[in-house]
Amino acid sequence: MRDPLAEPSDLIRSVSRALRVLESVGRASKGLTVKQIARRCELTVATTYHLVRTLAYEGYVIRREDGTYIVGLEIADRYRELVTAFRGPAPVGECLRRAALDTGYSHYLGRFVGGQVAITAVAEGHRSPYLEDLVPGFDEGAHATALGKALLATLTVEQRFRYLRDYGMRPFTSATLTTPEALEADVVAGDRRGMQLELGQFRQGVACAAVLVTPDKDMERRVVLACALPAGEMMTSARVVRAKLLTAARAIADAAAAEG
Repeated sequence: MRDPLAEPSDLIRSVSRALRVLESVGRASKGLTVKQIARRCELTVATTYHLVRTLAYEGYVIRREDGTYIVGLEIADRYRELVTAFRGPAPVGECLRRAALDTGYSHYLGRFVGGQVAITAVAEGHRSPYLEDLVPGFDEGAHATALGKALLATLTVEQRFRYLRDYGMRPFTSATLTTPEALEADVVAGDRRGMQLELGQFRQGVACAAVLVTPDKDMERRVVLACALPAGEMMTSARVVRAKLLTAARAIADAAAAEG
């Protein structure tokens, strides 16, 4: 949600409107007509027509035979570029894939992006439940994932409370922690354990564990590594999971340092 108080004085309205059009089209899986886009974006039909024609010319939307518009393939290209930029050097991605292959668990890298917890790379493992939401760019549920907790743990208590106030604590499952006090106790326990955990807090029956890869004074340069697995396996294998995560984290840190 955009903050109207943060609107820049030199905002280029046409660019802002074009992005609103693109967002509206992207949210409609069945496509939208120009009139539908205009209504959703609170624009005139004439203005919307010009914006849509420009976006179609650039490949960001596609006009179908029935007159509706859907997202264009250029969006996929931008997403691939985003994934590559988020992941970092190729050796880092290789370490992530090796960890997923060796354990069978899906592994994730995360860091702060624009001050918000985000997943930046994913390597799927065949033994982990598929979590369709956890893709590069996912920036919700920091309080409900071990990856998010590991990053929040690098903040001060005041910074954590401010983050939770700004982004909320949505209940993903009945086990999700929904108060700052409960999360604070959980993060402190994770620090003592040397690994942040969650059991069924993001998705029922699924567990996640995370450790810090790269500490840094600059919060945007802090990186964490997480893995997801069936909750039952976490209950019996937590120490093994922690040992393997720490080994993978060291390999990723070394790979990143070698490329840096």
